[in-house]
Amino acid sequence: MAVVAEVVGEAGAPAAKPFLVAGVATMLGSALSNQLGAALGAHAFSAVGPPGVVAVRQVVAALVLMPMARPRVRRMTWAQWWPVLLLAAVFGCMNLSLYTAIDRIGLGLAVTLEFLGPLAVALAGSRSRGDLLIAAGAAAGVYVLVLPGPTSDYLGLGLGLLAAACWAAYIVLNRVAGARLPGLQAPALAAALCALAYLPVLVPLIADGRLSGAPLLYAAAAGVLSSVVPYAADLTALRFVPPRFFAVSMSCHPALAALIGTVVLGQVLVPHEWTGVGVVVLANAIAVAVSSRTGGKVPRNGEGRRPLEEVAGPCGPSRPP
Repeated sequence: MAVVAEVVGEAGAPAAKPFLVAGVATMLGSALSNQLGAALGAHAFSAVGPPGVVAVRQVVAALVLMPMARPRVRRMTWAQWWPVLLLAAVFGCMNLSLYTAIDRIGLGLAVTLEFLGPLAVALAGSRSRGDLLIAAGAAAGVYVLVLPGPTSDYLGLGLGLLAAACWAAYIVLNRVAGARLPGLQAPALAAALCALAYLPVLVPLIADGRLSGAPLLYAAAAGVLSSVVPYAADLTALRFVPPRFFAVSMSCHPALAALIGTVVLGQVLVPHEWTGVGVVVLANAIAVAVSSRTGGKVPRNGEGRRPLEEVAGPCGPSRPP
């Protein structure tokens, strides 16, 4: 609430209020589009599998981002290439692990685990008592969410955590790449390289006739709704709302994923799962708010920490395409 009050105070002028409302509406639309795209992509899993959906998603992202960014490939140095190559690997690994986790444990659980990645980045480099409490709260939320037992799908849970690690790596790499390549060049080129790497997945699916009709439409919808729309919407939203508010708002994704998973996929969460999602969302929001408030200042323990939106870098929103 303090973050919201601060943002409203910053945008309290009558002329600024419509822009704030537009920014909030754009962020909400971006989040809904992202999770709806993942849910629609799940409908194609039975026909083409998670790798097929990821391959189509990356092709769609590359086709949209490359004409926008127009990277000057021939003039790039190795110092510019290596973070792009790592970003391409992160894109492919993150989306594949997330979609496979969705296939095994459901949309809400998979996305909640994935959001431990930004949380880890927000808490990295600090050992304050408050941060330890946030980390402990997130861990408790994950335990309540999963309640591990003999019937737990540990592979699916592990894949969700792998997606979280990839997202954390993306945030760090995006900062490096964004400092060396202007605009959207780094994520656009990384998306194109990832799409090329997934061609061996696409070719047999097309040859067998499996990537056509409804499966193709679902996979393409995942690419448009989970890559193109959120990326453009997030860039637009950052024009109207402060980066801190934008970063905190990202924490709503797990709850939206759980809701859309219930409505679109029929994946109804039980009470302890909703509780776990809520605890992780709260921990994420508090971590980002506290990290942003420090603004890179050195706290009492002498450990400096940057706000999450600063770590994300200048080449776009902190959500991978």
